[in-house]
Amino acid sequence: MDLSIVIPVLNESENVGPLLDEVLAALRPLGIAFEVIFVDDGSTDDTAARLAARQVDAAELRVVRHAGRYGQSMGVRTGVLAARGAWIGTLDGDRQNDPADLPKLWAAANGPEQPGLIAGERIKRNDNWQKRYASRFANWLRQKLLRDGVKDTGCGLKMFRRDLFIEFPHFDHMHRYLPALARRHGAKVLPVPVNHRAREAGSSKYGTLDRALVGATDLFGVWWLIRRSKFPIRLRDDGSRG
Repeated sequence: MDLSIVIPVLNESENVGPLLDEVLAALRPLGIAFEVIFVDDGSTDDTAARLAARQVDAAELRVVRHAGRYGQSMGVRTGVLAARGAWIGTLDGDRQNDPADLPKLWAAANGPEQPGLIAGERIKRNDNWQKRYASRFANWLRQKLLRDGVKDTGCGLKMFRRDLFIEFPHFDHMHRYLPALARRHGAKVLPVPVNHRAREAGSSKYGTLDRALVGATDLFGVWWLIRRSKFPIRLRDDGSRG
């Protein structure tokens, strides 16, 4: 299989159906073998029921459920471990990421630059001012410490090689540091501008202060991890980087 789309969701009953339709509309014309994996992170609404109903008419849909709430990073990891695709694409479940950008990321994954990870960078944030300014400061600080070459690592729209992700250390909130972890393993990271939409249904699952407090600890942990480890850059048979 070529591509697995992994979408962690928590109480997104109003969003999962329309989001699935958009992903299918974006990927079916490409003529590739793909699957869409929703990871239900212990939803207490009818998210699970709505996903189960869609498995009747969407052959590409797979659903994995957590018994409780384990967080977005664990949702991504669960989906990647269950995935059958050589490449993984990730989207947030709130529909603020635009599935119409997926073909652009897929083209970049198969382009001449041979990246290990493609990171979506939101052209214009459709969030409130608190989130925008908190994100701007967090991105500035992260780039100063990690130098991961990505302006907007918080964007949920990414695409990466499954075999590369499997080598990453797992920790809570690791999804925010995938570009830095990819570079730590010698992989090329390619930023790609993407669309960002306002949330139309449901509500955010965490606040700006919560994210800042956890993010500070994670940031210095990843900085320490990168400084304390080195990985050989692998070469393919033709001499190009693997």
